[in-house]
Amino acid sequence: MERKQFLKTLSLLPFTGAAMKLNELNKITSSFGSTEQMPLLFLGHGSPMNAIEDNEFTRSFHDISTQIEKPKAILVISAHWETRGTFLTAMEHPETIHDFGGFPKALYEVQYPAPGSPELAREVQQLVTSTNAGLTDQWGLDHGAWSVIRHLYPNADVPVVEMSIDYTKGPQYHYELGRELAALRRKGVLIIGSGNLVHNLRMVDWNRMNDIGYGYDWAEEARTKMNEWILDGNHQALIDYRQQGTAFNLAIPSPDHFLPLLYVLGLKDAKEEISLFNDKAMAGSLSMTSVHIQKS
Repeated sequence: MERKQFLKTLSLLPFTGAAMKLNELNKITSSFGSTEQMPLLFLGHGSPMNAIEDNEFTRSFHDISTQIEKPKAILVISAHWETRGTFLTAMEHPETIHDFGGFPKALYEVQYPAPGSPELAREVQQLVTSTNAGLTDQWGLDHGAWSVIRHLYPNADVPVVEMSIDYTKGPQYHYELGRELAALRRKGVLIIGSGNLVHNLRMVDWNRMNDIGYGYDWAEEARTKMNEWILDGNHQALIDYRQQGTAFNLAIPSPDHFLPLLYVLGLKDAKEEISLFNDKAMAGSLSMTSVHIQKS
């Protein structure tokens, strides 16, 4: 370990305890050895009820996991953890957070006891240079994370670290921050963004929540254009979503559910293939569109 890197590592000791042994420090760089480049996923998570339902969307989440090598760990950027600044969960056993209300009791009883990975959290902290990423034990896995990951890895046997979204920063910042995570893909880490591309809860038609494929005209306009730009690699148009007219402003009334996509797109290599799945509207003002990026 180079002196500069070692000194940076020592700065983490107040969080992990001054008694950390040298072999534990070495885990920061050695525990995630070189692998083939992992794919990328953006998952439209939809209703929290998808956590316990067997439907075409949740089956697709499961199916996509069979198409990729099982990761050593997962880094997830969820729409449901917004902070001032950027933070990483760095505990051994992250809590399953039920951050929603008004749903059946069975949903609140779900636990997803995946281990955490303080080692991965520290690895990410060192990779990020555009900001000071903080480590915390004051969060866990919110439903944007566990409600989809449990369909990919139902045995909860893959360590998961969650990364927060700094709500004070604009879309270009988040896109570029995603690019800083590229080295993780060659260390067996699956990076997942979790949100929804079209997400306007105020305009949901609650009487048609189960009407898969039903979208308002503006929602379909936005979904179609988003898909086109995703597949064509027109990332700048997506970064500049606020300049894309009324349909986009209705589809993205707040950025939280859209920004996780930009982390994933920022990590895409030019020669990688990109495909869509679960690409359907719901309840008028939602879409479940998900994105899979992999080597050609």
